[in-house]
Amino acid sequence: MPATNQPNDLLKCWMQEFRKLKLQGDRAVAQVRPDDLFRTLDEDSNCIAVLMKHLAGNIRSRWTGFLTMDGEKPDRNRDSEFLLEDTDTPESVKQRWEAGWKLLLESLETLREVDLGRSVIVRGESQTVPEAIFRQMSHYASHVGQIVLLAKHFAGSRWQTLSVPRGQSEEYNAAMRQKWSRP
Repeated sequence: MPATNQPNDLLKCWMQEFRKLKLQGDRAVAQVRPDDLFRTLDEDSNCIAVLMKHLAGNIRSRWTGFLTMDGEKPDRNRDSEFLLEDTDTPESVKQRWEAGWKLLLESLETLREVDLGRSVIVRGESQTVPEAIFRQMSHYASHVGQIVLLAKHFAGSRWQTLSVPRGQSEEYNAAMRQKWSRP
């Protein structure tokens, strides 16, 4: 069996998982009507568009100059990410979302094994590079989960599952075992 380069494997794994998170969000958003992006469950809830704006803002702040600058940029107005403005349209929100994820993935691609031993600063707090990446992945996963829940709610009977359909776990597991079994 060939030797593996564990740090590089970890970087590849992070890339893959961030791509999966983005895809899950994309697939959920694709199932709702444009107006549904701005609907809330109640007056204290965030809508899908706000969650997308917040993620895009956080990504821009954390991943611009990831290794060299504080992850909370002085020009970030986090509170505005939670407000809908007249200029927020389905297209503008999706453009922000796409730009954020592109920045994240491009920044992650520049990391090298040696960078995993470094530290970064977020709001003045020092974090190891792996710790900072895990924190962001956890943060993004929680918000993508909120987006999926809202999209499923608003899509209603039009919703197409993003995972194993109910009642089909055994068939799915059997197919996966067959796919990954070794001859």
